Amino acid sequence: MHVVVVGASVAGLTVAEALRAEGHSGPVTLVGDEPHVPYGRPPLSKQVLTGAWDADRAALRTAAELDALDLTIRSGVRATGLEPSAHRLLTDAGPIAYDVLVVATGATAVRPAVPGAERVHLLRTLDDAVRLRAAWTSAERVVVIGSGVLASEIASAARGSERAVTMVGRRGGLSFGTVGLALSDRLTALHRAAGVTVEPNAGARAVEGTRTGGTGRGGTAVVLGDGRRVPADVVVAATGGRPNTAWLAGSGLVVDDGVCCDARGVAAPDVFAIGDVARWAAPGVLPAPAPASGTSLPPRVEHQTNAIEQALSVAATITGHDDQTERVPFFWSEVHGVLVQAAGTFDPAAPLEPWDDDPAVLVQRSGDHGGAGDHDSAGDRGGTNDHATTGVVGWGAPRSFRRARRLLAAGIPTPTR
Repeated sequence: MHVVVVGASVAGLTVAEALRAEGHSGPVTLVGDEPHVPYGRPPLSKQVLTGAWDADRAALRTAAELDALDLTIRSGVRATGLEPSAHRLLTDAGPIAYDVLVVATGATAVRPAVPGAERVHLLRTLDDAVRLRAAWTSAERVVVIGSGVLASEIASAARGSERAVTMVGRRGGLSFGTVGLALSDRLTALHRAAGVTVEPNAGARAVEGTRTGGTGRGGTAVVLGDGRRVPADVVVAATGGRPNTAWLAGSGLVVDDGVCCDARGVAAPDVFAIGDVARWAAPGVLPAPAPASGTSLPPRVEHQTNAIEQALSVAATITGHDDQTERVPFFWSEVHGVLVQAAGTFDPAAPLEPWDDDPAVLVQRSGDHGGAGDHDSAGDRGGTNDHATTGVVGWGAPRSFRRARRLLAAGIPTPTR
């Protein structure tokens, strides 16, 4: 059985490794459009961007480790189409026949839809990180357009080198992944305490200037929604990602802000999708075949842990090993030296409450849309309520977070104050 994996980042490499671990001895081909060996993306906005690591240190495996997997790695090869009925992947280097295909093509960084966006740096690939690091070597002023996790990480990296940093967010404040805006006040305060100027609701109207991402200083300004101009030597945008699905046009796969899959990652017969490009149905909600649209599906989850867990699950399915693991969504970030972790699922409309023995750990419960006075009598009597804990956040408290995460995974209530 020839398994072809399209996408050579962490999701693609993990499924290839897991296939070998599950006992698959047949051919495995890993197709990636970048010229590099598989590398990790989290270090790009941290160690690579700050210069703490050389770019090649972001590689996920050594050459010897890759050789031991006995893979055919097609670097610098771009997928151009898919013919599921013929079990054929089309690429710019010719067709590749497969028995099973795994789509792991990830997402592409999106430029802000404002005049002058061509002057803005993006950060998604290793080459992006190397270019940005070179561009801000002599920069004194950095403006980051965006209000999500990546924007916070870029601002943290820039400020760590004593640059003047301004974050320009959109209406609503700063967000943290699937937790949403519940941590906005904390994140804003953390950035400001580190010396970052935060404009959480200003929005960017335009990017003015003559420079187009060179390595020197000057000539650029970000125009805010209210008309103010923020001078910059370097402007970086972290305004979201678009799933890499254009090559699937005409394939018959259902694409709706990602490849639509059932709860096992099945997108079509003998075709799976994992990672940032995929939208999986919740377990037990939609059986195979894949849904006809993404209307009833959860949104894509753009976090490395999710990509790894989906890859492990798909590898088990391909090799005929039933994957019974109940996985709790998890992601993390580090901003100005503070480790922020989150596990579970979150409702943007529900509050986060302090955990009883550590105010640096916050929990969210199903149905908690009101204030403290809305808790039921059981909660008033025992320090907990009858609502199930659905999400846990740790703010610089990894030990307490690990304990709360274990309770969440086991379905044990986590008490609040």
